[in-house]
Amino acid sequence: MSVNVFRLAYVDFLSKKPGRMVDYYTDTMGYRITEEKDGITYLSNGYDHQNIVITPSDKNAVRSYGYQLDGKLSLDEVQEQLLAQGIESRILEEAKPGVSRFIELNDPAGNIIELFTDMDQPAVGFLGSGISPLKLGHVAFLASNYEDTILFYRDVLGFTFTDKIGESFANFLTCNTDHHVLNIIAANETRLHHIAFQLKDASHQYAASDLLAKRGRSIIWGPSRHTAGSNIATYHRDPDENVVELYTDMDVFVPELGIFEPRPWHTEMPYKPKVWEGLSVWGTEFQVDLAKI
Repeated sequence: MSVNVFRLAYVDFLSKKPGRMVDYYTDTMGYRITEEKDGITYLSNGYDHQNIVITPSDKNAVRSYGYQLDGKLSLDEVQEQLLAQGIESRILEEAKPGVSRFIELNDPAGNIIELFTDMDQPAVGFLGSGISPLKLGHVAFLASNYEDTILFYRDVLGFTFTDKIGESFANFLTCNTDHHVLNIIAANETRLHHIAFQLKDASHQYAASDLLAKRGRSIIWGPSRHTAGSNIATYHRDPDENVVELYTDMDVFVPELGIFEPRPWHTEMPYKPKVWEGLSVWGTEFQVDLAKI
């Protein structure tokens, strides 16, 4: 039996000014605080104990990414399988509120990964103000050794490759039916490119952009329909200058058929994974080049 994750559950940010980040995620994004411990703030989209964690630090970066396992293997069995593949890890207990036991390891790019089977789910509900996304959808990060990193997520954690942009630039992988949960970008460094949240529809996106304008946060790219994933997307920056994507209409992957569910805007049938050139189906160009942020 193989190791399989099925969702990106949380992102833990390091922040030099955590108060600003907490204000942004509560006031602008509409997240609820579920717990504050040792100066660390845990925020929920509405159901989980945490989907965003803000950890005070002397730098701005991502501390870790949390992925939930399908539970078919115990954490001890998962660790045994990792070790059999030459991957070192450690099991931590009571080290993080909401997740009583998890495996900590590094992916080949150097990102800290936390794998768990169970999370507390206080179901605090949607705040009803701010943007209130449907969920944390995906992350994109630059990877200095992107080929090994892609193989790690595919062969070790059970991700499926979907699309590419260029022969090596952007590489999209999923662990569920979303077009992508990860976008691994070829680079000479490892860092976050963007974090993405799903909105319900176009009207939600308009309202979100209006709210961002009121909060003094400019849209730096979009709205436009992406090539890979077909999602209508906008991008802005949070207080720590992390790039945040808000999207809707993302393609739904059907792994049994190796295609994406048909949509009226698809240019061919069946719609299969492919190599794309460019970022916008509409051919829209913006002042900010997403490939270089």
